[in-house]
Amino acid sequence: MTDPLEPISRRSTAAIVADRIRAAIMRGTFPPGTQLGEVDLAQRLGVSRGPLREAMQRLVAEGLLRSERHRGLFVRDLDAADVRDVYTARTAVERAAALLLLAAPDRAPAVARLTTAIAAMEAAVAAGDAVALADADHEFHAELVAASGSPRLHRMSRTLLVETRMCLAALQQNPPPPESLLAEHRLLRDALEQGDVTRMTAVLEAHMADAVSRILDVTLVDPAAGESGEAPALPA
Repeated sequence: MTDPLEPISRRSTAAIVADRIRAAIMRGTFPPGTQLGEVDLAQRLGVSRGPLREAMQRLVAEGLLRSERHRGLFVRDLDAADVRDVYTARTAVERAAALLLLAAPDRAPAVARLTTAIAAMEAAVAAGDAVALADADHEFHAELVAASGSPRLHRMSRTLLVETRMCLAALQQNPPPPESLLAEHRLLRDALEQGDVTRMTAVLEAHMADAVSRILDVTLVDPAAGESGEAPALPA
């Protein structure tokens, strides 16, 4: 007799559709404020409206879409408060993941995963491919959290990284120099490899704060920087 609760070997259509729409939002195919029509999306994705509605409700629950009564579903709009909140949450999630990794008896597998992501960033910088660099940057942070082994942190991080790309696409006019971005990610990888908690958390927090200041095009003044207003150097 077949067990009615045997493991399902493949993902549901709704989960796959949610992934497709999530990726389209992340890449700016559907910018903030865009209304998503069921008929059009069902045709483009080649699915029935049942799985599509389920997928879209998942994205509403994740906070990527908003529902307006009698109007439909829209990609969430973003403002400065959203940017700050996204990065506050990301800092908390990634710090927690980093602490789990730093406490692990063997950090080598996680270091290898981050090194692979850095190699992809290096290739994108060498090719002058801004989209590939953003993808590789995204992958680095996804790997950092996934390597921690916490499914809840990973689940939270997935949504936050999509929201990050929405922030970048909608608001950023001041991207960091590619070499500086690479250097920051190497510092994070090296801090993990060396088991340096203080360095890891300091670099991670500075990395997130710099992203917020660039997206919002503001200057963060750190009291430790003195009257010059220059930010203190990242730990070496």
